[in-house]
Amino acid sequence: MSRSEEPGAAGTGALRRSPWLAACGVVALLVLVEVVGRFRLAGAGWPALTAVVGYVAEPGAQQLLGRALVATGTAALAGFLLGSVVALLVAVLSVLVPAAGPGFDRLAAVVNAVPLIALGPLLITTAGREATPTLVAALAAGFALFVAATSALGAASDTQRDVFAVLGAGRVATLLRLQLPAGLPLIIDGLTVAAPAAVLGAVVGEWFGAPRGLGVLLVSSMQNVRIDQLWAAALTAAVMSLLAYVLLVALRATVTRRFR
Repeated sequence: MSRSEEPGAAGTGALRRSPWLAACGVVALLVLVEVVGRFRLAGAGWPALTAVVGYVAEPGAQQLLGRALVATGTAALAGFLLGSVVALLVAVLSVLVPAAGPGFDRLAAVVNAVPLIALGPLLITTAGREATPTLVAALAAGFALFVAATSALGAASDTQRDVFAVLGAGRVATLLRLQLPAGLPLIIDGLTVAAPAAVLGAVVGEWFGAPRGLGVLLVSSMQNVRIDQLWAAALTAAVMSLLAYVLLVALRATVTRRFR
């Protein structure tokens, strides 16, 4: 084997090993969770993983978790879409109107800095308990995507911008034909962060008095000391966030192959 072939072979070997390393890490984490719960190393509040799985296997628990999952998933999806659309529109507007860019940046930072404990009651009184989880999810997802989108739309090099300027392209043409295609992988990166943030936002938004959802189930489980139910609801939310992240990572791989 020549020296020029060695780096490629090493890279291929690393790619082949990475799924196995990830699987080993997951198995090690599950074993650790089971051992800590089985031997009560963290107290009664940390059950064994098999106990949580046994609770989830019960038909009544599946119905309860299923209804909560549908409510939280619907709110998270609606918030994700709403926050993403608004964030992209604001990012595009900041490119088309450069003078407004700093103002949008400061406004996004101020809104993101407001604590949810203060924002939640305001949303309840203005939008209602049903809409609050969706709006909190939209705020969480929107800020993450806005930061990524503003960076993505500025990813094109100065040389590329100069070429478009020499050819007489306006701001709209430059945005559509240069900045968006060049920044699309970074925008997808922002979506991979925004999706789990939307799930977390929906769960937190449900704590402020929503009628149903995983957040409501978490609060009810804590108040009634239902440890297995508490962990089952938390793991359900974590799995939903992980699935959303994995789907968007797969989308990013497809987009990267198309636009690289």
